[in-house]
Amino acid sequence: MSHTQPTAVDVPIGAAASVISVRPITLEAPDRGQDLEVRVSAPTTGHDLPVVVFSHGMTLTMDDYAPLVDFWAAHGFVVIQPTHLDSLNVAPDDPRAPLVWRIRTDDLTGILNQLDVIEAAVPGLAGRIDHGRIAAAGHSWGAQTASTLTGARVLDADGKPGESMTDPRVGAAVLLCLPGTGGTDLTPLAAEYFPFMSPNFAELKTPSLMVAGDHDQSPLSVRGPDWFTDGYRLSPGATDLLTLFGAEHGLGGIQGSNDTRTTDESPERVALIQQITLAYLRTALGLDDGAWPAAREAVVATSDPLGRIDSK
Repeated sequence: MSHTQPTAVDVPIGAAASVISVRPITLEAPDRGQDLEVRVSAPTTGHDLPVVVFSHGMTLTMDDYAPLVDFWAAHGFVVIQPTHLDSLNVAPDDPRAPLVWRIRTDDLTGILNQLDVIEAAVPGLAGRIDHGRIAAAGHSWGAQTASTLTGARVLDADGKPGESMTDPRVGAAVLLCLPGTGGTDLTPLAAEYFPFMSPNFAELKTPSLMVAGDHDQSPLSVRGPDWFTDGYRLSPGATDLLTLFGAEHGLGGIQGSNDTRTTDESPERVALIQQITLAYLRTALGLDDGAWPAAREAVVATSDPLGRIDSK
């Protein structure tokens, strides 16, 4: 008995451009303890290119997530990826260790502060970036990092929201597997080692697309896969949620071939995420008002869908 595999939707995305990727580009980071290194991927053609700053998940680096980064770059975005301190073997007794989550946010802000330096460091990129169209994106811990630029705040030990790290330069976000609320929702392991995973989403007001897998069971939470949809339910800025059927934390393999931990490999799932996130970014940043409505309609019209989209 044959079974037809679900396929990604057919969303008009235009022709792909050639991509140049340069790494490492070194940026000054005086309070970090060491310079910040980033990877930049950009199309070789086009002007007024919007920017995506992308925050990686735990133990990954600026060299991961090629399936998303290369796709976005080929379709008109400059994608900038830092390697955060937590992937650079910071010792547990290092005074920076308790602040690694905060330094992650500073990494993204530092990138935005030094866009001119980045432009000059990539051959042929100078003068081609649109500094007025910037999005933040991230996966897993990286999604939490990106969310702080869009208004999410970390609760302190007293349960009160900490300082806002919102960056008004960020006009949209794509948050993949965004960790949910803390407190009693965390496992003892997470509560001990990741106390910063206590987000408050009330002020997350920047337009954001959340992506979650309905089989993503985290060792950090006592809840099920719905933990990764808290950001959508609780934040005013989360306009849309893509829930992928059967997807686990790798969402089909968005981390790329460098990461061998993907347990739910699915090229079709990755293709869907590529198309959906591109469409959302194009509409949310004011590049194409029709891209996101067309993508949502295509998902609804698919006879054997890979996921569903909820919108507020």
